[in-house]
Amino acid sequence: MRLQRVLFMILSLWILTWWLDPLSVVHSCTNVLVTKGASKDGSTMITYAADSHTLYGELYFRPAADYPDGAMVDVIDWDSGNFLGRIRQVRHTYSVVGNMNEHQVSIGETTYGGRPELVDTTGLIDYGSLMYIALQRARTAREAIHVMTSLVAEYGYNSSGESFSISDPNEVWIMEMIGKGPGKKGAVWVARRIPDGFIAGHANHARITTFPRNDTLNCLYAPDVVTVARERGYFTGRDEEFSFSDAYAPLDFGAARFCEARVWSVFNRVAAGMDKYLSYARGQDLTNRMPLWIKPDRKLTVHDVMELMRDYFQGTEFDMSKDVGAGPYGCPYRWRPMTWKVDSTEYLNERAIATQQTGFSFVAQARSWLPDHIGGIFWFGVDDIYHTVYTPMYCSITRVPHGFAEGNGNMMEFSDDAAFWVFNQVSNLSYTRFDTISVDIRRKQAELEGKYLALTPAIDNAALTLTKQGKEQAIQFLTEYSVNQGQSTLREWKQLYRSLFVTYMDGNIKTKVPGQLNPKVYQPGYSQEWYRTVARETGEKLRVVGSGGH
Repeated sequence: MRLQRVLFMILSLWILTWWLDPLSVVHSCTNVLVTKGASKDGSTMITYAADSHTLYGELYFRPAADYPDGAMVDVIDWDSGNFLGRIRQVRHTYSVVGNMNEHQVSIGETTYGGRPELVDTTGLIDYGSLMYIALQRARTAREAIHVMTSLVAEYGYNSSGESFSISDPNEVWIMEMIGKGPGKKGAVWVARRIPDGFIAGHANHARITTFPRNDTLNCLYAPDVVTVARERGYFTGRDEEFSFSDAYAPLDFGAARFCEARVWSVFNRVAAGMDKYLSYARGQDLTNRMPLWIKPDRKLTVHDVMELMRDYFQGTEFDMSKDVGAGPYGCPYRWRPMTWKVDSTEYLNERAIATQQTGFSFVAQARSWLPDHIGGIFWFGVDDIYHTVYTPMYCSITRVPHGFAEGNGNMMEFSDDAAFWVFNQVSNLSYTRFDTISVDIRRKQAELEGKYLALTPAIDNAALTLTKQGKEQAIQFLTEYSVNQGQSTLREWKQLYRSLFVTYMDGNIKTKVPGQLNPKVYQPGYSQEWYRTVARETGEKLRVVGSGGH
């Protein structure tokens, strides 16, 4: 019993630390889910920002493969790299590029933690392995849900509470899962299909509350999802009143302000009337919960969805570029920890979608009117989303660009031909003078993404023509295109870093003068608002003797 109490105290401390500083323990991520009827071209889209100070941004690739009877596969914990065990392999696995497979099925996640006593460290499947194994085995989103829930039922679930975005060319689902406790195999879960024409989001808090009990077309759930909550004392009402989130991940200030506020900001950018949930996003009124999904005021393009992921609360009261913490150049980011104290009063830094510690992110676009090998585009980027370039990787490609490839550098090994490090060079330079350097970065970003988006119809048509001669020829063409665009993005970003460094070195802004060796040097100094702050804080110390004042 003493050991159990100690373990419970450790887990309780873990979950408390997570709420106070969500980024210090686990991947703290954001997903946006877009149905066919909510997109301008009829595609489905899900997004994912894999945010962790220790996650190296690289593009995973697993080719399709065949295995003999009795084959086993090692399960390696995605976060720690630890070996968890071995499970049975299937006879055939599908090709996977990043988080999208050859059938246009995509999966993303956000960790919500939930009740710490439900973590089962004896389970063999962690949340990361659950995603990537399911992608190798599922042809549809609904099938992916079946694979994931069957795996944890058979082998046990090793992680804490998790929300998953799961999509295919026709359906978009959100599934939330949590374990049953130490030594209790399996998990409790609920999966809901997002209604066509609507969008949803999740950001490190469980968002499914009540759900329909007899609608298997649109809602699936573990048969014991209510029973386990009753046995644990989390719920005592009628079955139809049961709320997954309230039972397994009770809402508090941290969940609303650090997590749900990100979903609010996405909804607020695409639909009017979201100000009625502002007090909820502040963490003040936890009873006024947002809906699981909303209908946007307009249909969204791929570029619109990319821009949603670049949100740092612009135009809202949470915008960190507008307070003194932004420094003289309006940087919207804050270094961790997320909460801090002055004397006995605790304060916080906002947690926005766009953040400095993103390892990688994506917009997975699936298109039902095209063959799978052409229809799926995995728009992939590394590092800070606000400054990344989403580069198209068709879901059928047979290799990935070297600059983005797994194993090219790591978190403690710089590689000058790895996109992760090159993009970090550019974004970290921008943090020194965000108001001007960021504008230059965004201009280049728009140029490259605009080019890739404009090229897409022509690439699709070329691949369709080649498919008539043979699917493999089309796949080879799409592979060459994707690899070339990836390497092109990397080259462009290397050159951008050189240009920015030369231009902004030593606090100056330099421009080349035709026919002259030396540049024109502009020294803009700081804004009047910042100078006033400095003058106020330093008093007489910096005042020039004989100038105005007393």
